[in-house]
Amino acid sequence: MKVFDPQFTETPERLESYADFVAIVRQLRRDCPWDREQTHESVKHLLIEEAYETVEAIDEQNWDELRKELGDLLLHVVFHSVMAEQEGRFTLQDVIRGETEKLVRRHPHVFGEQEVGGVADVLSNWERIKLKEGEKRSALQGVPGTLPALLRAQRIQEKAAGVGFDFPEESGAWQKVEEEMKELRAAIADQASAEKKEAEFGDLLFALVNYARFIDVTPENALRRTNERFVRRFQHIEWRLAEQGKTLAEADLEEMDRYWDEAKRLEEG
Repeated sequence: MKVFDPQFTETPERLESYADFVAIVRQLRRDCPWDREQTHESVKHLLIEEAYETVEAIDEQNWDELRKELGDLLLHVVFHSVMAEQEGRFTLQDVIRGETEKLVRRHPHVFGEQEVGGVADVLSNWERIKLKEGEKRSALQGVPGTLPALLRAQRIQEKAAGVGFDFPEESGAWQKVEEEMKELRAAIADQASAEKKEAEFGDLLFALVNYARFIDVTPENALRRTNERFVRRFQHIEWRLAEQGKTLAEADLEEMDRYWDEAKRLEEG
């Protein structure tokens, strides 16, 4: 018996296209010298690269590019699954079935009788169900150490909040930011060791990431976009100086600031 609404059932044509895609990957593993030699280890960095390219397409709202990048991500999912199948470890069907069962199990408010009051309840239930499933010994287990630091901090805090370890209100999270700022300033004023200043700076960043949750900001996205804005404005300075036959070394800070402000005005329209 299917648990989902029948209106979401895939058409035979689409199911055939999925099957054709998997068949092509299997044949590549047999007939292509490069594909045949690859291992999980040898292509894992490409999976990371494709994920970042997908994020970039989303940031740029380039929907044609997003379609292509999602295809590349799908290729890696299928490719790893086919390799595992050949090794006798698991199949693509196992991957899909396991994820399907997990989605149903962790959404009792959709596929069961549980009621929720909003997104916060959904997230909290998700983490509690994961703990009950016995998949994790810790609520923080499953946050990859290889994530970018800001994103990892966010995910750690989300998981802790999901099991009730959180400030009850936004004001508490902001007070923590101010507290960590004071401690960093004190460490600098006291000429503390480099390790101490680094620790206090890290605490401040961690507190800011935590506060971001309360104002619906994703820190990784915010910093990435700030990086891009800085690059655009700095390159505007370089371009304006080049118009005058100058290099950065030949310009003073006042002149560079003037072109920086010009770039900001142009962006703001």
